[in-house]
Amino acid sequence: MSGSEVKAIEWLDGRVRWLNTLKIPWEEEYIETEDYERLAQAIEAMEIRGAPAIGVAAAFGVALAAVHSKSNDVETLKLELLKAIERFSKTRPTAVNLFWALDRMRAVVLRTYGDVDGLRASVVKEALTIYEEDIKTNLRIGEVGSELIEDGDTILTHCNAGSLATAGFGTALGVVRAAWRSGKKVKVIATETRPLLQGARLTVWELVKEGIPVTLISDNMVGYVMSKGLVNKVFVGADRILMDGHVINKIGTYTIAVLANRHKVPFYAVAPTSTIDPHRRVEEVVIEERNPDEVRKVLGKILITVKDVPVMNPAFDITPPELVEGIVTEKGVARKPYRETLRKLLGL
Repeated sequence: MSGSEVKAIEWLDGRVRWLNTLKIPWEEEYIETEDYERLAQAIEAMEIRGAPAIGVAAAFGVALAAVHSKSNDVETLKLELLKAIERFSKTRPTAVNLFWALDRMRAVVLRTYGDVDGLRASVVKEALTIYEEDIKTNLRIGEVGSELIEDGDTILTHCNAGSLATAGFGTALGVVRAAWRSGKKVKVIATETRPLLQGARLTVWELVKEGIPVTLISDNMVGYVMSKGLVNKVFVGADRILMDGHVINKIGTYTIAVLANRHKVPFYAVAPTSTIDPHRRVEEVVIEERNPDEVRKVLGKILITVKDVPVMNPAFDITPPELVEGIVTEKGVARKPYRETLRKLLGL
């Protein structure tokens, strides 16, 4: 098994290159920069999105700051890098992989160094390690999760948890991809995922590119397709998973989980263990509120309502553990009671 050919983000000898997911499926636009601020803006604008991909991008951003700093003093360079880390910490508040990656980069920055070259080299090495680990982790998640899929299953997924959301291969879509490559005849139903249409634009694009059969539905059709017996299992990604099994993922996930429970369709969350937050309780989770015009307009272009109508636009919702059949990670599948099984997976 190999990783996907699609490279959402990569390090090119002092530059970062990413596929602008805002342009897919109409155009495959790659952007390159040496400026960490431009990379931070790409995360905020969702040119780069998906929890693992955001973490990798932030790590690469700190590496950019190291490589392109003109400082010849270790302590001055450390201050610059800590400033870059602080900047990336402000880009998106919910996805835990971002902070996990930044914590790793901060730990490297704060070590003792004899010269700036040693510091620069260590920062770049750690960023590349985070990138490479994500690909390996996703491949392993695919192997673990594909065991849950039977030949002939139709999988419903929400938003995009594929190569475009990670360093490569994907999480929820990685499970589907692994099952497909093992010879299982699987089909996918993808929700459009309003308001930014990540399912319609990104998930469908990835699956068509892979040759995996996919059918697109509107978000409000989930209950209909389940009531008709058209869905065997649900696999979604996650931006944060709490130790008690709460799953924070793209808005609309909770609705799907409720419907899956009603129709006795197993609902699985898929994520690397770096997405598990061992510290916060559910009431402490910050849910990102995004620009109201994402809802008022279709992809920022066509106004579909009264111009200044008040809008709620949370990027994520929270699915309670009782609705989650299992949490698929690179270390195995956790099942209820999650506080016990997740602790065991994390070695706590």
